[in-house]
Amino acid sequence: MNPVLVNRWRGNAIESRHRGSVAVVEATGRVIAALGDVQRAVFPRSAIKFLQAIPFVESGAVDTYDLDDRHIALSCASHNGEPIHAGLAQDWLERIKCDHDDLECGAELPMHQATQFELMSEGRGPQRIHHNCSGKHLGFLSTCKQLGEQTDNYRLYNHAAQQRWFEVLESVSNTRVAQLPWGYDGCAIPTLAIPLQRIALAMARFGDVSRFEGPRREAVERIHAAITSNPYLVAGKERLCTALMERLAPHIMIKVGADGVYTAVIPEHGLGIALKIDDGNDAAARVAIGAVLQRLGLLSGEDIKALNEYLRPSVANSRGETVGRIEPSSDWESLTA
Repeated sequence: MNPVLVNRWRGNAIESRHRGSVAVVEATGRVIAALGDVQRAVFPRSAIKFLQAIPFVESGAVDTYDLDDRHIALSCASHNGEPIHAGLAQDWLERIKCDHDDLECGAELPMHQATQFELMSEGRGPQRIHHNCSGKHLGFLSTCKQLGEQTDNYRLYNHAAQQRWFEVLESVSNTRVAQLPWGYDGCAIPTLAIPLQRIALAMARFGDVSRFEGPRREAVERIHAAITSNPYLVAGKERLCTALMERLAPHIMIKVGADGVYTAVIPEHGLGIALKIDDGNDAAARVAIGAVLQRLGLLSGEDIKALNEYLRPSVANSRGETVGRIEPSSDWESLTA
């Protein structure tokens, strides 16, 4: 059983305990620190979008369609669907001469609640460009068009659009993708179950551009620059990924995945981090990624204080009164190599 990483307190008693695991790995494969079962396969979900963007940038589609770093950042995003995100997605669709129906992610209300309310107050429904994964799907579409491939069903497991990022993942994680369990993600593309330690390894290697050559190295360098220069496009308002990168860029790249997953890349230290909260609780995952970054000396007390709403959130009742808190457990003291 994995250790308790996060406790949710109500009054002076623990109400919920959130178990999980975390791996911190060098690009060489050496495990720097680990907690819990890091060999267990987990679905990284959107936490590996940085890797999924590599074939898109490597293909040359960015230059062919006169795209820029903003579009690259959006291809790595689980965005809020705010006007800045949806507007850029619409711009991208027009540049590649596609329409909304070509996006196979489906329609979704914006993740950002105020943007949801604005849409509904105007009598407008959700569109595919509002989907938090629309940028990733636009990357797939652009790559297919660049390479002269059929775009229909680009989301399916056997389509070249998916096989390309499988190859990237295989090369950076030392994993045989064909042997991995898999299913379909919320945005309708395949998601693969990978040992947590291998996810951390993949992120560490993504952070070390010296491991790549030629067009792939250029693509990875460009993705790094796009992410760190445009953290708001990667997530948005009231989102930990954006808040952390705005505070610490270019020293960290961080990405959330659904159901309690986070990955982080620390290029200066050659580290990759992967974290999974067993029960999928997103608030616990935010607290946990803050805890591991703090234990590694990558977040100061001032950083924790500035990001308090994410990393040490309070629990409120319907009157707005503080009735509890969510915080790291004492088990973090055993985070060791």
